[in-house]
Amino acid sequence: MKNLLAALQFLTILPMGKPEDFPGHRMVPYFPVVGIIVGLLLALIDTVLRHIFPLGIASLIDVLFLAAITGALHLDGLADTADGLFSHRPSEQVLKIMKDSRIGAMGLLALIFVLAIKWAGISSIGEYRALCLILIPAYSRGAFTIAIHFMDYIRPEGGTGSGFFSGNRSLEDLGWLSVPVSFSLLLGLRCLVLNFAFVGMVLLVLLYYKKRLGGVTGDMLGALGEVTEAGLFLFVGMGV
Repeated sequence: MKNLLAALQFLTILPMGKPEDFPGHRMVPYFPVVGIIVGLLLALIDTVLRHIFPLGIASLIDVLFLAAITGALHLDGLADTADGLFSHRPSEQVLKIMKDSRIGAMGLLALIFVLAIKWAGISSIGEYRALCLILIPAYSRGAFTIAIHFMDYIRPEGGTGSGFFSGNRSLEDLGWLSVPVSFSLLLGLRCLVLNFAFVGMVLLVLLYYKKRLGGVTGDMLGALGEVTEAGLFLFVGMGV
């Protein structure tokens, strides 16, 4: 319970008190659970909003809620990662660019594209809307757990995400990811599309990270989560 609370404190701005310590790798397995909690809140808010506003406006507020509940932490990582990776510079310079707090053109474009895709995807979800809104934030946080398990941390001076990689990594760390996967069965055959899309997107992004820099940073984890979330909303919104 302590590690779950720490994960909530780290990944959200929910009023859970101030963290007493930073358990690092011990909270990583609980990231999908945090996603489920975020998804439950999102589905509840969306249900209320759709009784007040048109679908498009309700979906826009959903996107704003997802950004706000994380304190825009993952979006900041997305912008920094886009500025660095798409600068076509050597690895050392890419890491320096990602460390820069200023946002560049590529970072701004990445934010616009991801937020627009989320809005379009959420606006298009019809059947199983509430279930999709619950599951997809869990999958996107589960992508963090997968990346931390299979990738190396590459910032030599350390950083916000370095503590996640400090412990012994075990397949048991991926156990809580089985929760959204199990509930996705309620989607019927669509669960196959959702899960294949999830695995495919995470695999492609991590292979790109591996080829480009040889590992990940905290910013790159945030970018992975945002891209995964946007992509999955788009897939379910397409009704495939």
